[in-house]
Amino acid sequence: MSNPIDIKVISKLAEILDKTNLSELAYEDEGLKIKLSRQGGVPVPPVFTPAPAPVATPSAAPVAVSARVEESGASADADYTNNPNAVKSPMVGVVYLSSNPNTPNYVNVGDTVAQGDTVCLIEAMKTFNPVKAHKGGRVSKILVEAGDPVEYGEPLIVIE
Repeated sequence: MSNPIDIKVISKLAEILDKTNLSELAYEDEGLKIKLSRQGGVPVPPVFTPAPAPVATPSAAPVAVSARVEESGASADADYTNNPNAVKSPMVGVVYLSSNPNTPNYVNVGDTVAQGDTVCLIEAMKTFNPVKAHKGGRVSKILVEAGDPVEYGEPLIVIE
């Protein structure tokens, strides 16, 4: 095998697998593919296989663009988990604030949205799922950046 196996990476992936209660987690970097999975609540030993060489092809997936915005004076450390105004992630995945890097974000701080408007996308299993506003109002905070991994129930956007 041409790539040395980094035990720290495997440990971190196992920790993520355990914390998120996922049944499977895959990681690929520089020709090394690591896949961790569990069956019946009993962890299965990790499987290591060399990944095929990356091929430069255009991707339909949006590219991560930094877009974290908050009102001036707002605390980035505030907890919005139980805030009824927060739009929460309906699934584990990667959040995108626009449909592709060349289009504007679905919403920005200060925008007015109606119930049912798309406010962002969550990519899960190579499928882009729209996240809709649960109520109408003004967007007061965007709590994530494009490309951030998110968990089920994680607050994404606050609508006042």
